[in-house]
Amino acid sequence: MANLKDIKRKISSVKNTQKTTRAMKLVSSAKLRRTEELAKRSKVYANKLTELIEEIAQKMQQNQVGGLDNIYFQNVENPKVVDIVFVTADKGLCGGFNTQTIKKVNALIEQFKSQEVEVRLRAVGRKGIDYYKFNNFELKSEIVGLSASPNFESAAKFISEVAESCVNGETNKIIMVHNGYVNMITQAVKVDQLLPVDSSKLKLEVVSTSEMEVEPDEDDTLLTGLIKRYIEYSMYYALIDSLAAEHSARMQAMDAATNNAKEMVKKLTVKYNKARQESITTELIEIISGMESMK
Repeated sequence: MANLKDIKRKISSVKNTQKTTRAMKLVSSAKLRRTEELAKRSKVYANKLTELIEEIAQKMQQNQVGGLDNIYFQNVENPKVVDIVFVTADKGLCGGFNTQTIKKVNALIEQFKSQEVEVRLRAVGRKGIDYYKFNNFELKSEIVGLSASPNFESAAKFISEVAESCVNGETNKIIMVHNGYVNMITQAVKVDQLLPVDSSKLKLEVVSTSEMEVEPDEDDTLLTGLIKRYIEYSMYYALIDSLAAEHSARMQAMDAATNNAKEMVKKLTVKYNKARQESITTELIEIISGMESMK
């Protein structure tokens, strides 16, 4: 027969856990709303920045005999070294959020290794750092705390050092991977090539209606400055997008945990009632047996 005190203790413990998971869900929900709004505003800025880059790159492509030859657009057909910058959370309890990013990074590592390309990892977020260190992967650079609290200056400093290695020829390509926000219940792993800038994704053939005038000898300088800001802001936006997705994933995970706790309380309550009935029945049998023995 089950011990009534043990079952009651388990019920109390599960109820406390349920309160915690419900509170964590509410906190994540509130944080998600704030981060989602920040992501929307950041997306507007990023789109405007991209439009400027497209316009200046288009003018350079039309004016220069050799086409667009800015250093940030120079693609290497057979790269020898690739840097993968990936973003994970600093905390857990968010379901498969971090695992999805790590799986994608591992897939890219295998893909490049099969092509005999050296891969260097640049990690943002404790969960990813801990995973690769545990599995004896060397990290070229790492930073903790930035994914939990995105800061433009810190993000810009981190990614600028990575971009500089590409400009200097230390690496041929920079790829960024993060788990991004789609909606309240969906996250999607996003893979973007930061450098060299993929000109095929820019609208360079669209006729510009802008009245902006730039001297031909200043085009390259202006484009370089914009590309640098574009790279910095891409890193910052990835952090915000990842944080929104993290809150969304944690909200879902805590909702599932709360529902599971609720179901467990129901099962334990039924078990407790059965055990209590068994105890009462046993006591009645013992009393009746004692009275019968006294006749």
